[in-house]
Amino acid sequence: MPNFTPIRFHSSDGLALYARDYAAQAGADAAPARLPVICIHGLTRNSADFDELAPEIAHMGRRVLALDVRGRGHSAYDPDPANYNPVVYAGDVVKLMHDLGIARAVFVGTSMGGLITMTLAMRHLEMIAGAVLNDVGPVLSTKGLARIAGYAGRCNVLSTWDDAAGYLKDINACAFPDNSDAEWGKWAQRAFAANDSGALALRYDPSIALSLQTGKLKPTSLAARMAFRRLAHRRPTLLVRGALSDLVEPDQVAWMRRAAPTMAYAEVPNVGHAPMLTEPAALDAIRGFLAQLP
Repeated sequence: MPNFTPIRFHSSDGLALYARDYAAQAGADAAPARLPVICIHGLTRNSADFDELAPEIAHMGRRVLALDVRGRGHSAYDPDPANYNPVVYAGDVVKLMHDLGIARAVFVGTSMGGLITMTLAMRHLEMIAGAVLNDVGPVLSTKGLARIAGYAGRCNVLSTWDDAAGYLKDINACAFPDNSDAEWGKWAQRAFAANDSGALALRYDPSIALSLQTGKLKPTSLAARMAFRRLAHRRPTLLVRGALSDLVEPDQVAWMRRAAPTMAYAEVPNVGHAPMLTEPAALDAIRGFLAQLP
């Protein structure tokens, strides 16, 4: 049985969206009632990426919401690909919070999810109590962007779960050299779904990658740098980086730490873009970070 409650809601422009709701768990390590945590996945991923992290946070006494960003997972595809952008995505997060009566939350944003969190900071900083940026920032490496553009939105349907696991291994082994075949199989179950004919297709609209493939997504911008500074200067912020990351390399980390000297930092050994956040180094950092927040 799933350890979450599915939530169906609608965006302000009427698109059907989905999230997972993990209730706070009472336990020896659970604190008194605290603010919820909202987890937002990366470009081609979905809420299932947090199926191991979310219960860990729930056992810390916090409700966890993991969103399927529009065009991914159980959320509907947008008929207008121009809406696949962080401003619209941030609006969907606001709508979810309003619908659930949540005024403020802690955010965990992986890759694109971190960009959405920074966008939210420019528009609704009052909704953010703190933020974990997972292998992302306002200054990104062109190397990592080019690699992601090379596969995002380009996979054909596959015949077997072994094929699906092999596909994910091919594009991600550089970032997760220690993953076992069983782990790649688990990733396949998160990333693919069988269509009506039984073939396996990735659980996202290929159009989500257009901004990356056409070069509209830039390695940095003034707006992104302003958003990061607004977030990291005014709210507790933790940057988690995979030590093998090709998207947030040492130069980008150095820029972020200069721009936000109070930002907490954790590095996950022998993992690239982006950590699953259940690695000991990441989970320990998140536990310590959340312990300091309301």
